[in-house]
Amino acid sequence: MSITGPLDTVFLDTVAIRADFPILSRRVRNDKALVYLDSGATSQKPVQVLNAEREFYERHNGAAHRGAHLLSEEGTEIYEGARAKVAAFIGAAPGEVVFTKSATEAVNLVSYSLAPSIRPGDEILITEIEHHANLVPWQQLAQRAGATLKWFKALPDGRLDVDPSLITGRTKLVALTGQSNVTGVITPLAEVARLAHEAGALVLADGAQLVPHHPVDVKALDVDFLVFSGHKMLGPLGLGVLYGKRDRLEALPPFLAGGDMIEVVRMEGSTFQPPPARFEPGVPPAPQAAGLAAAVDYLTALGMDNVAAHEESLTAHALDALREIGGVRIIGPDTTKDRGGAVAFEVDGVHPHDVGQVLDELGVAVRTGHHCAWPLHRALGVQSSARATFYVYNTHDEVDALADAIRYAQRFFGQR
Repeated sequence: MSITGPLDTVFLDTVAIRADFPILSRRVRNDKALVYLDSGATSQKPVQVLNAEREFYERHNGAAHRGAHLLSEEGTEIYEGARAKVAAFIGAAPGEVVFTKSATEAVNLVSYSLAPSIRPGDEILITEIEHHANLVPWQQLAQRAGATLKWFKALPDGRLDVDPSLITGRTKLVALTGQSNVTGVITPLAEVARLAHEAGALVLADGAQLVPHHPVDVKALDVDFLVFSGHKMLGPLGLGVLYGKRDRLEALPPFLAGGDMIEVVRMEGSTFQPPPARFEPGVPPAPQAAGLAAAVDYLTALGMDNVAAHEESLTAHALDALREIGGVRIIGPDTTKDRGGAVAFEVDGVHPHDVGQVLDELGVAVRTGHHCAWPLHRALGVQSSARATFYVYNTHDEVDALADAIRYAQRFFGQR
């Protein structure tokens, strides 16, 4: 995955791309140009996505799967069309894609639905580098079921120590991220899936940081479940995705009840639809699905190989630029090998929140704190960090602006 070309190697036409994102023309603090380096938290949205959601409300606003009139039929067609596009984007079948409110809800859906099959003495294996959303639900399940929670540890550079001995005949599920939201580390999902399946365990992958930035083929990864968020891949807030192998979804009981997930309802009891409808109670979020479909179209047109290469070139530039600044420690690997576009760092003598506030005054938006990954920060010996994350609209000039802003922060706090 390493990029060895010069910094001016062109993978994406960022001038044309940035023209699609109205928010990037904003002036922010002290009339500074916005340098948005927080796409790991949420991405900005192109006009194509904004227009798709707006057009739904203006022309097609009927409850999908709820009526026989034209607007309802159009809403249903748009909603199911979005499902098909999302499925194709990750190499799945439409019937294997469930829409949820978020990736977090998708993880909880699986954890609650698996609960009846987890017994005392069973083992659930996670990792030390997880976002809390793919950690706390498994803690809760282990506590409720009397199961044992184990985890792969983080190595000193933030990479994952995949210890096969932790996967045993008692392991029922392995849950791990595809890409760390702190260090950008890309985990060996396919290898872990192979080891887990050899032991008879299921695998859930958190793809919230992976799917927006890299080509993903669920068949090649061979994971049983994959979750990700629409809003991190240019789509609207309020829509997440759960992929599940068809037989895995069919084996799960409902998570939430009511609405269109039912098959037959009598006062004595109810039966439920097959997946994916079984897991989608309530009126479907068709406008958000329309926006996500437009985001998938946008990324597909760019080419996910180009997206990944562009971000790697930015990451390589950022790693080089931050290494040149005395008193700055990069949290995580110092190369782009098996690493995505997230660069966390700390500045000697300055709290990350203070770094973030000074950068914000210069128009540079980064994330500060533990990034919902407290155990990873503890494992790496830091309380918190600042984090820059890159996406399709970021430029090398913005990487230089980040480095200049960090130097300014050091001077501001008397560290240089």
